[in-house]
Amino acid sequence: YMKAVPDQIRQYIPNDFASLGADGFGFSDTRQAARRYFKNDTHSIVAKTLQLLAARGEVDEGAPSYAIDRYKLLDVNAGTTGGAGGDA
Repeated sequence: YMKAVPDQIRQYIPNDFASLGADGFGFSDTRQAARRYFKNDTHSIVAKTLQLLAARGEVDEGAPSYAIDRYKLLDVNAGTTGGAGGDA
């Protein structure tokens, strides 16, 4: 998925809006690692949602950091979603 396209309309959306995607760049690794790298795996989506909610004051401001640490979002090899086949 490319995030450049939804980013073009973001300024016209009245609510909080976060684009997800890889911008069409290749990444030669497992699907799990690629989705983690581009921050569009399940855990990365949860962390982004927590960031948006924390910015609005609806969850504790430490919640995003907790999720990033708990799910090891800075480690591309820790990705667990996206193994729908094609991986060796």
